[in-house]
Amino acid sequence: MTLTALASEAAALWQGQPLRLLRNRENAVFEIAIPAGRAALRLHRMGYQDPAAIASELWWCAQMAAQGVAVPAALPAFDGQFLQRLSNGRHASVITWVEGEALGEAGQGFDLPLASILQRHHDLGQLLGRVHRVTDSLLLPPDFQRPAWDVAGLVGETPFWGRFWEHPLASPRQTALLQEARVFLLGGLQSYAATGNSGLIHADVLRENVLVNGSSLSLIDFDDSGFGLRPYDLGTVLSQNLYEPAYPEIRAALIEGYADLAITPQLADLFTLARVCASVGWAAPRLPPDDPVHKSHLARAEMLARRLLG
Repeated sequence: MTLTALASEAAALWQGQPLRLLRNRENAVFEIAIPAGRAALRLHRMGYQDPAAIASELWWCAQMAAQGVAVPAALPAFDGQFLQRLSNGRHASVITWVEGEALGEAGQGFDLPLASILQRHHDLGQLLGRVHRVTDSLLLPPDFQRPAWDVAGLVGETPFWGRFWEHPLASPRQTALLQEARVFLLGGLQSYAATGNSGLIHADVLRENVLVNGSSLSLIDFDDSGFGLRPYDLGTVLSQNLYEPAYPEIRAALIEGYADLAITPQLADLFTLARVCASVGWAAPRLPPDDPVHKSHLARAEMLARRLLG
């Protein structure tokens, strides 16, 4: 069955029809038309998140949206259920449509005045703080399941996104440095985890997952969300800003907006290194060997590791 045919089968369960494919990465995402208006249909990739984990994500986002957090809420299908199993075994869900344009694009510098860049990152810090605060006020259901972005999930023997220090395309120099970075991260993350803040996090706060609508920001795509160390959300934001000339100012604006925790620039950089290393691990099994992302992810991790390890 083609992706379009599968989207039609899924959309019909919400009494709708697909309009266009928006994204096809971990999930295939379609804009669909339903009786209530526009919505986003997600065809969840088989084998990535199990149904219980997807259902937990949908519950979490619905609870945050109900409290006014700028995230999409799940919409029930005609039978009243949020999650549907399709004829080929793949699962589908539908969420409310969120207006706006992506904050930016990976690998491309911002084409905005510096004041606007800093204001948006300050606002993004505030949004992440609200996500974390509201989440801490929720009583999670006993069957709630999400992946772990804790110390083991980032730099343990079997990280959630893979053993980044064993990337097959890394040079011997890069491999040695990634191994050093893992030891450095292990010590730093364990130290933070002993007394720091942890809980549910988005875990993938990339520019394309932040939508800008005038002066308002929304956070979408909670597919990778899970239990982890809270500064990791800030490190993910900063991972795409490392080559920005105003990186120190962007980092300061994000931290100031977040405000909830005592996050220093050094701590933010530690979690940024955790993210860029995790991204190296993510790329290895998912992208073809000739994809330029491997080279750029390895170079970025090498650059930041050298800066932080001295």
